[in-house]
Amino acid sequence: MTHAMGAVLTYRHELGMNYNFILPDVIVGSCLQTPLDVDRLKKIGVKTIFCLQQDPDLEYFGVDICAIQERAKETGGIEHIRAQIRDFDPFDLRVRLPAVVATLYKAVQRNKGITYIHCTAGLGRAPAVALTYMYWFLGYDLLEANELLLSVRPCFPKLEAIRNATCDLLTGSAKETVFLKWQDDDCRTVEISGLDIGWGQMVPLTYVSSENHWILARELLVGRYEYKYIVDGVWTTNPHEPLTEPNKDGHINNFVEVVGDCQDSETKRLRQRLMQESPALNDIERQIIRRKLLSLPSL
Repeated sequence: MTHAMGAVLTYRHELGMNYNFILPDVIVGSCLQTPLDVDRLKKIGVKTIFCLQQDPDLEYFGVDICAIQERAKETGGIEHIRAQIRDFDPFDLRVRLPAVVATLYKAVQRNKGITYIHCTAGLGRAPAVALTYMYWFLGYDLLEANELLLSVRPCFPKLEAIRNATCDLLTGSAKETVFLKWQDDDCRTVEISGLDIGWGQMVPLTYVSSENHWILARELLVGRYEYKYIVDGVWTTNPHEPLTEPNKDGHINNFVEVVGDCQDSETKRLRQRLMQESPALNDIERQIIRRKLLSLPSL
């Protein structure tokens, strides 16, 4: 697996499917590439293939998902499920996790056996879904599950997205409108990437000629969002808005914190506790989460 991923956790599609058992009945791995991969998984007892890829992911690598799904039907005893999450987008992960994990749990109960959870590389979305399943349904603490996962598969699941999704289930989905501005009347276009749209998308700002600035009004869920401006095609930050510390790659982004002023003090305290590094769910909270998830329709 280390060879397949490369020294810095980069995905090498040409080396084929790679995976690790996280639990005796849960595997996290990279995408299936051909129908023959279905046969490989059947030999080790897989009963559910849980695919998190979107169509652009499949098209980029030339994966024929229809042929893979057809092979799963032909083999008998394997259910192929698609529960799509946008890659490199913590916000999409956050809002999609409840429906995705509810669908996963129902499939596990229905099919038994081993479940294969995969995205494209098996480094971000798939580990995050497996962790959330362990956290919400199997009784693990979040960091306990993460340590177990990392002990067998190097990866980088977005823990903050899992914490935020947990808060949303227990405190509701409060939103507030934020206003982001770029002061410059000489440029022709200003866009923002990140926020709640992910790093692969951009949203344009509107120029207000009377004030000589560009502005974006965006309704966001409570939480912290990183973003960057794209000014006339050049990615940059705004020195007049909060900046992150350099990440491990040396990159700096702007960020905005939506604190939820509309929430009552008890809800704020609960959210604050659940957003800690190692949030612990009590029995009542687990029951609430489980009840809400089981009421959701499968994808």
